[in-house]
Amino acid sequence: MNFSRPGAIDLSALKQPQARPGQPAAGGGGSYVVDITEQNFQTAALEASMSHVVVLSLWSPRSPQSESFNAMLGGLVSQYGGQIVLAQVDIDANPAIAQALQAQAVPLVVGLVKGQPVPLFQGTVEEAEARRYFDELVNVAAQNGVTGRAQPTGDAAEVPEEAEEPEDPRFAAADAAFAASDFDTAVAEYEKLQAQYPADTEVSERLAGVRLLARTQGVDLQAARSAAADDPDDLDAQMLVADLDVSGGHVDDAFDRLIQLVKRTSGDDRERVRQRLLDLFTVVGITDPRVATARRALASALF
Repeated sequence: MNFSRPGAIDLSALKQPQARPGQPAAGGGGSYVVDITEQNFQTAALEASMSHVVVLSLWSPRSPQSESFNAMLGGLVSQYGGQIVLAQVDIDANPAIAQALQAQAVPLVVGLVKGQPVPLFQGTVEEAEARRYFDELVNVAAQNGVTGRAQPTGDAAEVPEEAEEPEDPRFAAADAAFAASDFDTAVAEYEKLQAQYPADTEVSERLAGVRLLARTQGVDLQAARSAAADDPDDLDAQMLVADLDVSGGHVDDAFDRLIQLVKRTSGDDRERVRQRLLDLFTVVGITDPRVATARRALASALF
């Protein structure tokens, strides 16, 4: 993923407990295309991304290439058979979404996997390049346990498809708390599940992801960076910036910051940093090559 922007992407302000499902996009563009608004963002984008990949396409009626580009993306996602849903966001009508995603220009395309934003690209690209990004995004999602398929909208919805597996009832209480932006309760519920199922990787991944959201919710990025720069030995300040970097897609920067901190700490402080790093490894995905590289660097720092 080559496109990234500085700073964390905080979507917590867009979560609406009474959100409505997304509506099929006007004018078609593919059977797996929905229009997203600030009101339905939680249900149609964040919650949907817990079961299948969601690709947000931010566009504007004032951008001449936006509509034709969305049409190309809509046709492309239809070829994935429900693995990807294209969620179109008119930033003029929904400025809060654009602000949360730090959109400085459109088109802007961002993936969502388990509620986590994955920056893809800004500006228009050729279909072949978009396909390459989408293929990689589907692979990343599968590595993190997101393998579901969405039901098509419009006429295609009448085509019978294999039924999706039902939601795991173990996660009901935690998911309800997450949907209400009650991260503390969601963390507590996932911690209970982890105690019951210590070998369940999905529980660990969900817990790590919600912990990250809880730690970064409402944090001012510039203030956090200033605090870390002013005091390089402040563990909390350094770990918070690492959290924000992972949220914003700057994974290597986050890992390097914490590994350097491991090198210059000892005892309980070193263990705190090591545990935070392991938590972020889980968020990023244990099969991600960046995690493998960071694990080797961590081992060298420790021994």
